[in-house]
Amino acid sequence: MQNPTNENLAQRLADTIMSRFPHADQYPYKPWTYPQGFVLWGFERLWEDTKEQRYLDYILDYVSRNVDEDGNVTRFRGTSMDDMMTGSILVWAYHHTGDPKLLKACRQIRDAFRDYPRTKEGGFWHGNKKPQMWVDGVFMGEMFLTKYGAYIAQGEEKQYCFDEAAKQLTTIYNYCRKGDTGLLLHAYCEDREAKWADPETGLSPEVWSEGLGWYALILAETLLVYPKDHPQRDRLILQYRQLMESLLQCQDKENGLWYQVVDKGDRPDNWCDTSGSAMFLYSMLKGIQLGLLPEEEYLPAAMKAYQGMCSKAVKGQDGGVDILDACQGLCVQENYDIYVNYKKTVNAQEAVAAVLWASELAEKHFIK
Repeated sequence: MQNPTNENLAQRLADTIMSRFPHADQYPYKPWTYPQGFVLWGFERLWEDTKEQRYLDYILDYVSRNVDEDGNVTRFRGTSMDDMMTGSILVWAYHHTGDPKLLKACRQIRDAFRDYPRTKEGGFWHGNKKPQMWVDGVFMGEMFLTKYGAYIAQGEEKQYCFDEAAKQLTTIYNYCRKGDTGLLLHAYCEDREAKWADPETGLSPEVWSEGLGWYALILAETLLVYPKDHPQRDRLILQYRQLMESLLQCQDKENGLWYQVVDKGDRPDNWCDTSGSAMFLYSMLKGIQLGLLPEEEYLPAAMKAYQGMCSKAVKGQDGGVDILDACQGLCVQENYDIYVNYKKTVNAQEAVAAVLWASELAEKHFIK
């Protein structure tokens, strides 16, 4: 299939990122947290496909700036799931280079999970100060643990990594599933003290696009490396397929994207969010690639989403790529109005990285 709308978007976007942020620790919003890990996995996929040295150099430059000669991750604090996520790129860097100091660095992050606080059902708190589990945080934590399990851990520890991934993904599903759909509400508060938490259920009120996007990504990324014989694999596939079925129903039929509040696209003030849409596109294409979704049903929806996403990538004043129609750092909110009226940001850090992931994978399918 052909789509010349925004050809070679992934490489143009990656080159734009490197031009605007010569070192990845300059990428918004802090030098060591989830946006760096998220965007650098996009570079890793580009390097795997193109073998262009500049993409590999960009990743390894970040690694060298954050791991000292003794193998300490100098900016890592382990105080939130956001902190854990960036460690996943260190796992890949160790797998690629075999550098023993990177193994020590990865183990430093792995050790932070050992006494990290949990809900009564075993879900990791999003941050270590409040008993809340966010959909976002499952992506952040399990991106590290699943990569660590796939590339570093052996024996019982490998088993732990995959057992834990299933536990976190099913716990957030059990907390936040909206009715009998495959959609998840944004967050759960165990003590009900968050201002956004329902006093009876502890749940936040809405299905936020980007939050659900993190869940879509981690389901796909987990199933990519998950052992075929693991007893929880079928459960994760079921959750993934339920999500994809619900997303097909919520997709805007005109532009192929998904709404900021995913299941309320009929409201006139709702709008299509580029960040979450790119995440859904990536996850859908990965499911097709893994044989988890029927191509005849999902590939046309993915093609439509790709075209819609490309329409949100425009030429910036510096000649690079700007990504439109997304919010930056939205967090959990109290009601629908705040979600849909939250200020949009050109080049929101999550949206840029999400489009990089999605465009790199989509171009394998749609650009020949």
